[in-house]
Amino acid sequence: MTTAIAVIIAAVLTAVVALYFFAPKKAQEASDEGDVQLARIEVKGGYAPSHIAVQSGKPIRLVFDRKEAGECSSHVVFSDLGIDQALPAYETTTLELPALAAGEYPFACGMNMLHGMLEVRGGEKPSNAESGESAVSFAVPQHAEHEVSRTIGGEVPDMHQRRAADWRGDQGADDAEGDSANETTQSAGLNDDSRAQEIHDLWIRLIVGIIFTVPVFAAAMLHPFLGHMIPSFLMNPWVQLVLTLPVMFYSGWPVHRTGWLAMAHRSAEMNSLVALGTATSFIYSVVVTVAPAVVPAGSREPYFEAVGTIITLMILGQLLETKARAGTGDAIKRLISLQPATAHIVHNPDSENEQIEEIPVEKVQAGDVILIRPGEKFPVDGSVLSGETSVDESMITGESMPVHKSKGDDVIGATMNAHGSLRYRATKLGKDSVLSHIVGLVRSAQASKAPIQRLADRIAQYFVPAVMIIAIWTFAIWWIFGPAPQAVHGLVAAVSVLVIACPCALGIATPLSVTIGTGKGAQAGVLIRSAAALESLHGLKVLVLDKTGTITEGKPTVTDILPKDLDDQTLALIASAEQNSEHPLAQAIVERAQQSSASLHKAERFTAVAGQGIVAEVGDHRVVVGNATMLKHQHIPVEGTNAEDLLKQSRKLAAEGKTPVAAAIDGTLVAVMAIADAVKEDSKSAVSELKQRGIDIYMITGDGRNTAESIARQVGIEHVIAEVLPEGKAAKIKELQRNNTVVGMVGDGINDAPALAQANIGIAIGTGTDIAIESSDVTLMSGKLTGVVTAIDLSRATMRNIRENLAFAFGYNTLGIPIGAGVLFPFTGLLLNPMIAGAAMAFSSLSVVINANRLRSPHGKDRDVHTATERRSSLDTSEETATYMADIHMADARIADTHMADNRTRSKGDSAMVATAESTVQDPVCGMNVNIQDAAATRTVDGKQYAFCSDHCAVEFDNNPERYTKA
Repeated sequence: MTTAIAVIIAAVLTAVVALYFFAPKKAQEASDEGDVQLARIEVKGGYAPSHIAVQSGKPIRLVFDRKEAGECSSHVVFSDLGIDQALPAYETTTLELPALAAGEYPFACGMNMLHGMLEVRGGEKPSNAESGESAVSFAVPQHAEHEVSRTIGGEVPDMHQRRAADWRGDQGADDAEGDSANETTQSAGLNDDSRAQEIHDLWIRLIVGIIFTVPVFAAAMLHPFLGHMIPSFLMNPWVQLVLTLPVMFYSGWPVHRTGWLAMAHRSAEMNSLVALGTATSFIYSVVVTVAPAVVPAGSREPYFEAVGTIITLMILGQLLETKARAGTGDAIKRLISLQPATAHIVHNPDSENEQIEEIPVEKVQAGDVILIRPGEKFPVDGSVLSGETSVDESMITGESMPVHKSKGDDVIGATMNAHGSLRYRATKLGKDSVLSHIVGLVRSAQASKAPIQRLADRIAQYFVPAVMIIAIWTFAIWWIFGPAPQAVHGLVAAVSVLVIACPCALGIATPLSVTIGTGKGAQAGVLIRSAAALESLHGLKVLVLDKTGTITEGKPTVTDILPKDLDDQTLALIASAEQNSEHPLAQAIVERAQQSSASLHKAERFTAVAGQGIVAEVGDHRVVVGNATMLKHQHIPVEGTNAEDLLKQSRKLAAEGKTPVAAAIDGTLVAVMAIADAVKEDSKSAVSELKQRGIDIYMITGDGRNTAESIARQVGIEHVIAEVLPEGKAAKIKELQRNNTVVGMVGDGINDAPALAQANIGIAIGTGTDIAIESSDVTLMSGKLTGVVTAIDLSRATMRNIRENLAFAFGYNTLGIPIGAGVLFPFTGLLLNPMIAGAAMAFSSLSVVINANRLRSPHGKDRDVHTATERRSSLDTSEETATYMADIHMADARIADTHMADNRTRSKGDSAMVATAESTVQDPVCGMNVNIQDAAATRTVDGKQYAFCSDHCAVEFDNNPERYTKA
């Protein structure tokens, strides 16, 4: 009879738990406020309401009223929309969404423990779908006085279909509470203050817990061994009750408050399990203390020590986890902190009344002329007006070598100027700047979910109710089959099951690694758009590289003109037709013609044929410029001695790796120009490293096969796809994707956009066109192929880390829950003490956090980039800046030294290289080896000759010769 009653009660409780947590939740309709739909959501241990229904076709306003502190609910994340919105404690935050397409848009807290659903009903298209854009405003907390907007695509389709449409929207993700880096800094500071306050609060609660738990723990656990040292009054259950009260109701308040509120919202989580377990133990212990006669004689042992120890360990775990998680957003903070606080504005430049004023960077206007002195950071993006210098762009591109800048060159805000002085015009500010775009992409990627996380999410959804049901049946089984006292054993086992389970480890296993991985990628100049892209990269099997601008520099020049005696007027006529084209080959022809004495003219009726060439009218002449296919389609005759000879010579040029371009005027072939594009310095090494990682490399290009194969041989590529039209590139990618092969594409031009979108992973060169970047999943800010190697290594390291986290989380719970239930008792007589279970639970999620943070340390080939990025982003003292400037100058010297060595090699051959090595001396200022014959300057002191790599070093030497001649 007792068995039947126990089974019935357990079955009824199981049904109650399942019905409570899994019964459909009624959606609350948003109110119609005219031009917007409004829903208010209370954030207090969960979301109330957690299921909101809106209609498609009208913008949505969600007002989050957060009535608690703590790490868990400090952010709300809409993964499908790429939104990660900060929710300051005890404040109201408004989130404006566009008119969304019908569907479900789940949202969750930053730790993936609290969940909600935004249901969009109806099939109506968004009212602003025609424009392709709609506003998404992120209001700052209620006390602030302004609200800013950003845009994403009008409809929000599946993430894999949003590549080209969502670029400008993602740019707006630069700041959940503002549209500039400055406001983002304020937001970051607000979150840091909130986290610091939480850490301080947890410290106090931990200290209180330790002070009052240690005596109870000593009395209960150490008395059998150290009884003579334990005061007898501590053995009194009433004393233990009094000592446990502050731990239960003060130290444990965050746990109980969050846990019970979460259960009230029908979305129980880790705190719910601990709250339920400790409450059960506490109530049982109170009953044993206050009314012991109610309990059988063999079951009158209180468990106050378990209550105090579990809560104290839980607080310790939360404290350590909060401190460890504080570092996961360092990448965003460092990017934000790169921008200087002030700028030197030049008023009335180039006039007698010129004035220089230092103003806050947020007050800089587009068009302002800014003065940059040696060692300063560029406050905003712009274009150089005058001056020359070298600029360290490593904090943006990940490349450690400085980049030379002169008139007409673009500069990026937050990068570091070296030894020169510049004046430049501000062009892009606030959310339009490169830095804000980078921050936005990183934020969006960190808010997205990797496909591998779906399994963990599904399990987490059922995890807590399942643990509660297991605890119910654990008690029932012990009651039926366990040894006396059955009730005590059943209670201990059930409580152990509740407190040893750790859903938090499952919830944070993937998001933490993605956050750290994408942040580290940004520091290395590799911008990864989403967690899905980060995951796909690790499975890459085939990589297709566009030639122009990817393998090569993308800045071709005219090397040969046939016939050699082509007059300047004819060349100018051809260039006049080409000057409306943006193709690199066209620009090379225009630049060559501009070097002649002839002037260019305006072209009329210009038509560009993708992958073939152009047709235009210049004056009274019809000019056709392009490849052989273009000549054929334009009916240009290629017969005749002159034409045949030109085409024959063009084939020889193509065999040399040059691109022949034919030009016809008024239906007659008049010239063939050979254009060569230099291979990038890192292309060969990058291809070699990619092959070492087991990736098949293809080169794809619209150029002729001879030219393509010549370039391919230079960099070590065996698979060449040549003479492909832009629309054909995507088709070739699709062919390579047969048998579910994961194919990546690297490109930089407009004609690469379809192929980038077709590929499983589209990788854009950051120096390429906007359309190519918009169509990609990954952007390489440096423009170098070695960035692909970094991206793949980072993806593999991140996925390995995620798998380790998930394996630990699944393995821990798979082993821990049965052990907590007492599965070892029949074999070993061991029944897990709830205190030990609490300790295991407290440190399980911490272990996941620590493992995820391993990604922050440098690994393998990206160690130098990581170190350089870390150091450059932390320069905040004059001494460090001085040291850094010396490093930059030495890097400049290395560039000059390498350049001179290359010139010597080309002019003097191998023997000259030996002579050079024997006639080099060390620059006493920067330490570089300098050839005396090619030195920028030399000095002789006390009969000893010194050589300098640059005039700057020579000046430094002249200012203090004794310093450099003592040695």
